[in-house]
Amino acid sequence: MKAAALVEDFLHHLTVERGLAKNTALAYGRDLAKFVRFLEARNRRPHQVRQGEVNEFARALSRQGLNPKSIARALNAVRMFYRFLVMEKIVADDPTATVRSPRTWKTLPRFLTLQEVDRLLAAPDPGTVLGLRDAAMVELLYASGLRVSELVSLRSRDLNLDVGYLTCVGKGNKERLVPMGRKAAERLRAYLERGRPALSRGANAASLFLNNRGQSMSRQGFWKILKAHGRAIGIRGKLSPHVLRHSFATHLLERGADLRSVQMMLGHADIATTQIYTHINRERLRKIYKDFHPRA
Repeated sequence: MKAAALVEDFLHHLTVERGLAKNTALAYGRDLAKFVRFLEARNRRPHQVRQGEVNEFARALSRQGLNPKSIARALNAVRMFYRFLVMEKIVADDPTATVRSPRTWKTLPRFLTLQEVDRLLAAPDPGTVLGLRDAAMVELLYASGLRVSELVSLRSRDLNLDVGYLTCVGKGNKERLVPMGRKAAERLRAYLERGRPALSRGANAASLFLNNRGQSMSRQGFWKILKAHGRAIGIRGKLSPHVLRHSFATHLLERGADLRSVQMMLGHADIATTQIYTHINRERLRKIYKDFHPRA
């Protein structure tokens, strides 16, 4: 069986049997497509691959200019692929068993200051239909820490504005309850009353957030909207929906929230993923000490 067909079977296994999110499976597919091209160029089939060739694949990616983090991600996709092949008894041995990923330094995620968040939340014009929508989306993203895919997938029935929470479906098709603040609820009400009806043009669209054609807002569409508001108020550096998610987590922990609660709100399966934010706080403490201690 050709490598490309086996990859298709593997991706089907990830989405249907293991319930991985579509975007996660697509990312695995992109990395494995590179591996398939690598094998085809050498006229090799998956059952013929040995550890040395997996290491050579990593070196080939490095020569193409990929950074260590991207190479490590691609090797992880190959590892999972071979675990699947061994489980299905398609191959007898896993050539990735002792392959080591390139060392990757943990980079601290970018987040906004409170002043930058305040300016960003005030950027949309609530006097327009699109401004009502943008204000609701940006406020809700910062208030809840949702992933952008979770934000654009929301439906009106997922909101409970009176109690102040929403229901969303995250990675692995797992549903969770997420609290939101009073300000977010107020902006959502304004959008639902005066913004969304104008955008929907009477159509019975299920999605909560709509674009200017009355269709479901896409991840890319919201990304562009957010960047435009950021540019308008002079926020420097890369601004993305994930930066607001990082800001949500960082500001909670800075004010004494416990790590386990933040993990639940973010929808992280492993608390180790959430612990990156403790590094942010330690870095900030070091900077404060250096800036203000007379003997630093």
